[in-house]
Amino acid sequence: MSPLIQPLRSLANGLGMAWWARVETEGPDVTYWFGPFVTRRGLERELGKFLEDIGSEQPSSMNHTVLRTRRGEPLTIAAEG
Repeated sequence: MSPLIQPLRSLANGLGMAWWARVETEGPDVTYWFGPFVTRRGLERELGKFLEDIGSEQPSSMNHTVLRTRRGEPLTIAAEG
């Protein structure tokens, strides 16, 4: 990976131009954020591994959305209940 990629990701995220995936699961009810990525293709290339990792927790359902946005912490949000 290029040494410039991390600062570029941070800049893109700060400007709201970074690509993120929002993954929502039920059973457990959790929202995960995966990113930031400079390009949609970069995100999509890595997303399968991330979804596989979440799937290993065997949620009853899992949906994801790819979007361009700015995102900060927290990257994992459990539903309160």
